Order: sequence, then structure tokens, then C-alpha cells
Amino acid sequence: MAPSLSSISSLGIKLPIRTSFSLIRLSRYHHHHNRQPKPISSCRCYHLTSRLPVPKRRTTTISLLPSSLSFSRSFSQSSSITSNNAAEIPTLHHFIINAQASLTSSPSSQTISDLVPASETLPLRRIYHETYGCQMNVNDMEIVLSIMKKAGYSEVVEVPESAEIIFINTCAIRDNAEQKVWQRLNYFWFLKRHWKSNVAIGRSQSVHPPKVVVLGCMAERLKDKILDADKMVDVVCGPDAYRDLPRLLEEVDYGQKGINTLLSLEETYADISPVRISKNSVGAFVSVMRGCNNMCSFCIVPFTRGRERSRPVESIVTEVAELWKEGVKEVTLLGQNVNSYNDASGAEEDVESRADWKFSEGFSSTCKVKKMGQRFADLLDHLAVQFPEMRFRYTSPHPKDFPDELLYVMRDRYNICKSIHLPAQTGSTTVLERMRRGYSREAYLDLVQKIRRIIPDVGLSSDFICGFCGETEEEHKDTVSLMKAVGYDMAYMFAYSMREKTHAHRNYVDDVPDAVKQRRLTELITAFRESTGPCFDIQIGTTQLVLVEGPNKRAAETELIGKSDRGHRVSFANLPVPDRDCYDGKRSPGVGDFVEVRILKSSRASLFGEALAITKLSSFYNSVRDEDVAYANTT
Repeated sequence: MAPSLSSISSLGIKLPIRTSFSLIRLSRYHHHHNRQPKPISSCRCYHLTSRLPVPKRRTTTISLLPSSLSFSRSFSQSSSITSNNAAEIPTLHHFIINAQASLTSSPSSQTISDLVPASETLPLRRIYHETYGCQMNVNDMEIVLSIMKKAGYSEVVEVPESAEIIFINTCAIRDNAEQKVWQRLNYFWFLKRHWKSNVAIGRSQSVHPPKVVVLGCMAERLKDKILDADKMVDVVCGPDAYRDLPRLLEEVDYGQKGINTLLSLEETYADISPVRISKNSVGAFVSVMRGCNNMCSFCIVPFTRGRERSRPVESIVTEVAELWKEGVKEVTLLGQNVNSYNDASGAEEDVESRADWKFSEGFSSTCKVKKMGQRFADLLDHLAVQFPEMRFRYTSPHPKDFPDELLYVMRDRYNICKSIHLPAQTGSTTVLERMRRGYSREAYLDLVQKIRRIIPDVGLSSDFICGFCGETEEEHKDTVSLMKAVGYDMAYMFAYSMREKTHAHRNYVDDVPDAVKQRRLTELITAFRESTGPCFDIQIGTTQLVLVEGPNKRAAETELIGKSDRGHRVSFANLPVPDRDCYDGKRSPGVGDFVEVRILKSSRASLFGEALAITKLSSFYNSVRDEDVAYANTT
């Protein structure tokens, strides 16, 4: 990073007291996919010590020393500026670099390294990051780290006190998540404001006062409030503007605050290889689409994440292939509405205009699909065939996008996990209408029955909101009864919190008292705990294929833990077992191994079993099929 203007004197440049110094800086346009670049038509002027008018000629000469340091540049206003070369527009950085070059080229001048400490010419660019919210935010942070690494910010530290740049990736879904972010911002503000004293007492080890950067959904929703918060934050960057981060951080060096929260109709970051946050992990997240078109009345996502757009299949396959080389054994495909994936980037003959987009039976949507390409079932099938020893999961889907084709692909491909997240939100048809979900209670229950008929051993999870606008006691009871009728393996339950900009905020009243919301939430949690037991108990006596993730924290020396195909947590004793694909005797399972485990007991949240053997994904399911065929032939 180039020295700032305030450090020009450290380059050996002394301005006479009466010397005027004027700098013309051309306006720079944000590079964004959905904005066409425009020719430069105006300049912004920054006067450091002079009140002289800015010269109107196109060639501007800046004199830093009376005769030995002068250079000129010509700028053509008629030059064509494209998105590819917009970053090449001269900035203050270029002027200072040229000044340095002039100094070093002078026979009598010293080198820059002789004049400026190394910490000033090459400032450390250490990054600290925190992420709140969903897995999509985790994946977004990995994309940010990749962009920053390419820009030269390669070191990541474990504590904010050691960082020059602090990223906090935010969630705007619920008020509780936002309050946690504000608490952390207060502490980061403390590190900025009291940087010198913190360094003096050893509390901080950063070389420069940290720059605080707010990313994600909260950045989009509360950008003005965040920037106005007493110099608490330096940069605010929305989910579609992460490519602009290096430039925004550079603006901070020149005394400005950086902000870019523009939403895009095209940005998918398909060409960026994320920097994995979790090292040596057997699982990874891969984003396949962004945005949401559903416009549910309670949800802020369409306003913070924009409209739906999908990555090309080829780019997803390429990323998964890289993960396989790194030893990843399970990939979770991500999207705000992941099963509405629609890759319409192919040739014209592969894209159907105004095709009949098939929803789940009894479901509808206010947003119509204009062009249909490869759907989510096509993507899953392609990945399952190309990577036979890798497991695939996905989240978060919408119940409307489960056509029969998707269910049959899940049934037929052994490496697509038999686990479906099926957000209900409520069990009341009238509340579903106010939520603008596009289905009724009856349609949802019919879909559950169809899923279980096609995929008998499927595990189901869901989301529920308690106390939505106008919810009555009868409507709440409908939700409790739905919870008991379905019997979920896992459920995420929350009390409703009103979000600005949503349909509910504009049209409804948040009229359910907080105490009532909390009481209903407690009742729903109780109903879940009573109904989830059978989902785990039914696994006792079966043999499950478990992907080992590491030691069980409760018994790190003696037990391992992993996940079954259905998504249950399974722990077992860490003892040597046969390796079915290797004939060198027994060995202890390791992280990343697939292990056959006979389930011995269960709780409402996990399973415990006995390890039988280490195997491969394909080998296990081939043997299961052989056993099924043998059993069918004897009956």
C-alpha cells in the first residue's frame, strides 16, 4: 500500500511554507455488473494548502520540489473507460508512486528504504474476521478472503487486537443477531479509538489503527445508520459488492468512508475460488445460487440479497473437483432458495423460453420463470455421478420447488444424502396466507407424505416462526399439531421480530406481545422434543454409514463423532476395526473415513453405536443393494 499524503514529508519532500499544492483527482466509478460505465465528465478537487483555482487544461503538472521533482500526466476525457480497465484510472496512489520514482532516480537522493521505516513502506495487512448468521455468510467470508488475498492481504489472525483490518459479516434475519453485531462493533470502536494506549499496554499488537468493515445483509439494510455511528465503521459493503473491497479500503487511506451496497442481477462469484476458513475439514460449503424471488412477507432476504441468479453447472463442478483434491468428502450446496436453481446460461437450444416450471403439487409462486435451463435435479445428478465417493447435502430449500424429478434423483443416487430441510414456518393456513408462502397446511402435509413414500428413510428438518402478526391461539395450536404430526429430526424455532422494508412491516402490525411469543415458543419447543424421539429411536439396530469428523468433545480420548446420511450425529468408541478396502489388518478410523456403525442407543439429539469397519461410500451402498436383492430372492 502506498504511503498516504500525510507521510509525504517522510519521503524527503519539504514543501516551502508558501508553496501551493493542488491535486486533481478524477472521479472513479464503481465497477458493478449491472451498471454501464460512463465517460468521465467531471473532476473532484482536493486542495491541501492552497486556495488557487484548479487549472482547466487537460495536462496537470504537480510540483513537489521547485525544479527536481516534477512530472506531468495527460488525461483524455474522450477515452473509453470499460469495466476491465476502470481500475487503471490514476488515483492518489499513482501520484505518490511517481513521486517516489522521481526521488529514487535522482543521483543525489536516497532510496525510499533509507528514508522510511519498513513498517510504513510495507504496512502489514493482517485480517481478522467474524461471521454471524447462516452458512451462506460463512461461504461469503471465504469469497471475501479470496478477493483480499489476491489484493495482497494474505495474513489472517486469530484475534482482533492483532489486525489492521477487521471484517464482521452480518445477518439481518432477526433482531438478536443484529444486537450481537452492535456489541462487537462497540469493542472494535474501542480498539480504533484507543489504539495507541492499547499498544502501549500490550492490549493491541496491530501496527496501525484497525479499519472496521461491515459486510453482508446488515450492511445493506442499515448502511446509513452504521456509517453515522460516531466513526465506528470505515467501510460498509453489501453481499454483491465484495469485489470492490480493495478499492473501498484504499479510499479509507485518503480520509474517506467506503460504501458499496448495490445489488446485482448477475453477480454469483462463480470465478472466485474461496479461501476455506475451516482447515483440514472433511466438509465444505459451495454456493450454487444467490438471492430469492419468493417475497415472503416476513423476510428481509430479497431486499438484502437481491433477486435469484444461478452459477453455471461447469463452475460448480470445477470447485467441487478442487475440494475433492483437498480431501473434502462431503459438500453442502448453498442458496437462499437452493432448489430453485436454474442455470439458463447454456446454448439457446438448451434453454426453454417460458417453459412450464414445475412446482411441488399444490404450491405456487408470484414470480414466474422466464427461461428454464438446468434445474436443481440436473445439478445434483451431475455431481453425484461425477464424484461417486463424495456425499452431497443442500440447504436452504423452499417447499414449492420439490418436483418429482428431484425426489427420484435423491432416491436413486446413493451419495445424495437422504435429508431434506422443509421450512413450514407455521402450521396454520391463514397465517401462511399472511406470510405469502404460496401453499396451505394441507399441501405441505401432502408433500411430506410424498417425500416419505418416495424416500422412505428420509430425515426432515424445518423452520418455525412463533407470534407472527395477528397470530391467534388457534393458529398457534395448528403449528403445534403440525409439529407433532410430521415428527421432525431437527427444527429451528424463533419468536417473530419485525424487519423494516418487508411486506409485513408495510402492511401488518406486530401485535403479539413478547411474553406471548416466548410462551408459544416454549410450547413449540416442548412439542418438538416430544415428537423427535421416534426419529432417533427407529435407528437402533440399524447399520449407518458415518463420516468421521473428529473426536467427540465429551470423550476426546476414547470416542469419535460424525454424521450419518440422514444427518444425525453419531458417536462411537475409537477402536481398531477392519478396513474393507485394505487387507492389512485393523486400524483406528481417522477424520474423513467412512465407517459402518451399528446403532446401539439414542437420545433426542444424537446416536451412539459400535464401529464395524472402515469402508468406501460406493462399497457400502453396493453391499446394501446386494443384501436387498438376496433378501428379495428368498421371499
